[in-house]
Amino acid sequence: MKTQTTAQTCPLQIVDFVSTSDDGWRRQDYYGKVLKKTSDLKSNACVAPTKPVPAFISQAVKKVHPEVSARYYGCGLVMPECLEGCSILDLGSGSGRDCYILSQLVGEKGHVTGIDMTEDQLEVARTYTDYHMQEFGYKKPNVCFIQGYIEALTEAGLENNSFDIIISNCVVNLSPDKRRVLTEAYRVLKDGGELYFSDIYSSGKLTEEIKKHKVLWGECLGGALWWKDLLQLAEEVGFSPPRLVTASIITVDNKELQDILGLFKFVSATYRLFKVPKGSTKPCQVMYNGNITGAEDSFHFDCQYTFKVDEVVEVDGEVASILTHSRFMEEFTFQPPGGPRGPCGVKAKTGIVDPFELVLQLEKQSPGSATGGCCSTRSPACCK
Repeated sequence: MKTQTTAQTCPLQIVDFVSTSDDGWRRQDYYGKVLKKTSDLKSNACVAPTKPVPAFISQAVKKVHPEVSARYYGCGLVMPECLEGCSILDLGSGSGRDCYILSQLVGEKGHVTGIDMTEDQLEVARTYTDYHMQEFGYKKPNVCFIQGYIEALTEAGLENNSFDIIISNCVVNLSPDKRRVLTEAYRVLKDGGELYFSDIYSSGKLTEEIKKHKVLWGECLGGALWWKDLLQLAEEVGFSPPRLVTASIITVDNKELQDILGLFKFVSATYRLFKVPKGSTKPCQVMYNGNITGAEDSFHFDCQYTFKVDEVVEVDGEVASILTHSRFMEEFTFQPPGGPRGPCGVKAKTGIVDPFELVLQLEKQSPGSATGGCCSTRSPACCK
């Protein structure tokens, strides 16, 4: 169920963070010292989306200070739906671009917390807090930034069951302990909460040479998770099975890097993982009410389900559990399977969890549409 949150504050005292391996310092150096602006990237793995950006989000992007946008290195935009009044955590918030976009989408009664390991990035984000609050017309900040590692949310002072939504934008691949990232995310999410994140996945388990290559790691390729491992990790941590939203192939134009990567392929993909009861909900019929901002005519939930207004759709027990236990509950009308069906009642197509399979399917539907995705060769300006 969607909940309204009062403005919250970040932990008042943050401990000094010490990485348990060289990876933490390697990440800090790369994103704090090597990269100063987007044009410093040495591959096209972390640039911008080909998917059209809704007008209301485009307007929100335009209100972000140019310096914040220039120092941001995420993959395009990661903006889930139905955000009004929500409490959101951004893992690896960088210079704060997504946080300031989300600040506008949750409204003054919502709250956005950004956590990042890099002091240089956090300094940029914090410098422009007052600027953005004045730009948005807010009486007090609904955004705060804390320093810490995404594998160590406890140490950063983030409490259990405190966020409605967690987003992550091309950051999880940079962590050497992805299981702990998911475990910590699950812990701080409220019941019914969602982890909505875009990241890079590989077609197989990467070699040690690729994993240890500093540029490939910093460019989001060396730490890419095999997509099948995500499914297993999510289940072991307690999340519902990952729902694949979008996927697109990453092209690496740098010959030196491509030679090292060999036959491995990479894809940028967005998944949604929910903290909801498992196996307790039966299949049912649902009808979307059309009240989500930016999705007044239809709601693209994932690559399997796109809900059109006033159209009855049969959903399986897994999706039924998500819709009835999350912030989306108020956005649908529910009825048991076999109940009265509307004239446009439909059954959903078969679901896909393999991002490479989805890319092939999208390519057949619209040649050229499956290249680029959230991490492509296009200029960051296409987000604006």
